[in-house]
Amino acid sequence: MSDDTTPTESLNDLLPTTPDGHQERLAELKRLFPDLFTNEGHLNPDELKRLVEPNDVHETERYEFKWYGKAASKREAFTPTTATLVYDEARSLNPDQADGNMIIEGENLETLKLLLNAYREQVKLIYIDPPYNTGKDFIYRDNYKKDKANYWEETGVTEDGIKLDSNPDSSGRYHSDWLCFIHERLLVARQLLTRDGVILVSIDDHELVNLRKVADEVFGEENHIANLIWEKGRKNDAKLVSVGHEYIVIYAKDKSLLKELKTLWREEKPGAPEIWEEYCRLKEIHNDELEKIETALGEWFKELSRNHPSKKLQRYRRVDENGPWRDRDISWPGGDGPTYDVIHPVTKQPCAVPERGWIYSSPIEMQRQIDIGLVVFREDHTEPPFRKAHLRPLAEESDIGESEEEEEDEDTDDGELAQQVRGTYFYKQSQPSVKLLRSVFDGKKLFPNPKDSEELARLVKYVTADDKKSLVIDFFGGSGSLAHAVLETNFTTGSEYRFITVQIPEAVNADKREGKAALSAGLKTISSITIERVKRVIEGYGSDPQPIPDTGFKVFKLAKSNFPRCEFKPDSEKSEEENITALRHYIDEKEAAFFMTLDESGTRDVFDEVLLKNGFQLHYRKTRRDDFPKNEVYEITDPRRSALVCLTWSQSIDDITLARLRELTESGQKPFFICLERSLTTTAKWNLKHLLGDHFNAF
Repeated sequence: MSDDTTPTESLNDLLPTTPDGHQERLAELKRLFPDLFTNEGHLNPDELKRLVEPNDVHETERYEFKWYGKAASKREAFTPTTATLVYDEARSLNPDQADGNMIIEGENLETLKLLLNAYREQVKLIYIDPPYNTGKDFIYRDNYKKDKANYWEETGVTEDGIKLDSNPDSSGRYHSDWLCFIHERLLVARQLLTRDGVILVSIDDHELVNLRKVADEVFGEENHIANLIWEKGRKNDAKLVSVGHEYIVIYAKDKSLLKELKTLWREEKPGAPEIWEEYCRLKEIHNDELEKIETALGEWFKELSRNHPSKKLQRYRRVDENGPWRDRDISWPGGDGPTYDVIHPVTKQPCAVPERGWIYSSPIEMQRQIDIGLVVFREDHTEPPFRKAHLRPLAEESDIGESEEEEEDEDTDDGELAQQVRGTYFYKQSQPSVKLLRSVFDGKKLFPNPKDSEELARLVKYVTADDKKSLVIDFFGGSGSLAHAVLETNFTTGSEYRFITVQIPEAVNADKREGKAALSAGLKTISSITIERVKRVIEGYGSDPQPIPDTGFKVFKLAKSNFPRCEFKPDSEKSEEENITALRHYIDEKEAAFFMTLDESGTRDVFDEVLLKNGFQLHYRKTRRDDFPKNEVYEITDPRRSALVCLTWSQSIDDITLARLRELTESGQKPFFICLERSLTTTAKWNLKHLLGDHFNAF
C-alpha cells in the first residue's frame, strides 16, 4: 500500500463508509450558493445570515418546534456508517428471480444509511408503521448508536436477539425520546424518495400531533397531503369514548411537482369489476343483442344483496356497443357556462339550456360529442340532453364539469373501469387481517395486530398508479404485510412492484400466546416471522394455495464491516495527521492477513459491501471480463450504472490492465474502476487518478 497522504485526506477517506451526509449537504449548498463561502472554501456564517435575514431583523421569539435531543438526532441522521449488509442465501427464496425484492434483518437507521448511496431518489413509496409510543412497546434500544459492541453481541451471539425497551409516560422525556427516534429515520428516508415520491406513516392519537410537527420539519408543511382515518370498529368495553381508529399521515416529497405533473390518484370503484364480468358473460350468451343484455343486466342488479359492492353502481344498467353506461349531467360546474343553441334531432327546436350552461365550451365540441354518440337527447326539446358515462370509459369521455355533490366517475384512461378518488375516512375491521395471517401460518396466530395487506395493496396501487414498477420500502417490517401486499398486487394485476422490507431481529414475546406459538414453530424473532410469511405467500398458502410464479426475494443481514480497519479507534489526544498515519499502519497490519484468508463466501460479502458503498444496488449482475488477462476484473451492472471491479489482493494491477483501461477511456467509454489500494503502486495509483478522475476509487 502506498504511504502517500494528500493534504485533504481525512480518517473517513480511509474507511469504507456510506456517504457523509453533513459533507454532502455542505457541498450542495456550495454548489448552489458559492458566494456564501470564503476563498478558502469555508462557509461564511455572516453571508448565510444575510441570506436568511436580509433586513437584519432580529426576533427573540418565533414559532419553533423543539424537544430534548433534536440537534443530536439530526447529527446522527447524517453521520455515515461503516456497517454492511451480508447476504443470507439459506433464508432467501428464488434469489435469481428476486429482481430487487429484499428482506433486511437489522436495525433500521443504520440499514437506511447503507441503502442511501445506491437507492437515493429511487423509492416511489415508503410505508411505515412505527411503534406508537404507548409506553409498552416503544422503541428499539439504540445499542448500535450508543454502543455498537452491544448491538453486534445481541444480534450475532445471543439467542433472543434485540428486545424492546418500554417508555413509561412517567419519563420526563416520554415524547422527546420518541421524537428523536422518528426524526432521524425520517431525515434519511426522505432522501430515498423520488421527487414525486410519497411517504405514508401509520400512527394513533398518542403521537399524531408530534408526528405532524416533526414531519412538517422534515418534508415541509406545504408537502402534507392528508391524514387518512382508518376506523377499525367500536370497543364496547370503553369507559368513556371508544377509540377504534388509527391514522395514516401522507406527505409528498414535492407536492408542487405532483401538481406540475397533473398527478391524479384514483382507484376502481368497488363493485365495478363484477359488473363488467357479468356484462361479458351476458354478451357471450346473447351475442350482440343489446336489448337482451340490458334486460338481463337489470335483473342481475335486482337480485344482488343490499351489501354487494355492485349494488351502489346499479345506475350502470343500460348497455350499448361499448358496454354498461349511466346518465351524467351536461351542465357547466358552478354556473356561468356557455348558452348556445343545441338542436333536438326530432323536433328541430333548440333544447332547453341547463341553468348552469352547457359543459362544453363551444358548439363545435358539443357536436363532436353528439356525433360519437356520447350525448343522449330526451323525447323532445323541453329538457336538456345528458351525457353517457360508461363503466369502462372511452378516451373521448371527459369528467369536466362534474359537480362535487355528485359522486361521479373521475378522470380515467381509456379501457379502465369506473374510478373514484378516495376520501380521508375508510372503515375496515382488524379481524380479516388477523384471519389472513393465521391462514398463512396454517391456522396459528404468531403475531399480534398485523397490518391489513389488502388495504395496503389498495394504497400502493392508489398512490403509484402512474408507475407499476415502483420500488416500495417498509423499514418497520413487522409481520411483512407490505411485502405480502406487493406480491399479491403483482400476481393479480400483472404489475411489477418491488419491495424492500427492514425488520430488526427483535425476540418474540415468550410471555404472550403469539410468542409461544411462534417459538413452537421455530420462529424466535419477528424478522424470522417476516421472512417465513413472505416465503409462504410466494409458495402458496391456505386450503387453496396459489403459488406466485417467477418471483422471489433475497435476505440480507446488518453486520460489521468486512474490513478490519473499521475497528480502528482514533486517539483523541493525537492530531488528524497522526491518526491517519496510525490507521494506515493498522490497515497494513490487519488487512494483509484478512485478504489472505478470504474464502468464496467472504469474497461475496466483500463485493457486496464495496459495491453498496459505491452506490450499486444489491441486485447487480457480475460478469468476468476476458479482456483483462492478467488481473481478475469483473463487470458489475445494476439498473442504473456499471463499473469494472478488481479485488485482487495478491498481485499488483498489471500494466496490461492499465493499458486496457486507457483504451476504453480513449474510445469514449471511460469506465468506473474500483480496486484495492494495496494492489496499486504509487505510480499506478497516480496514473489511474489522472486517467479516470472521479471514475476511480481505491480503498
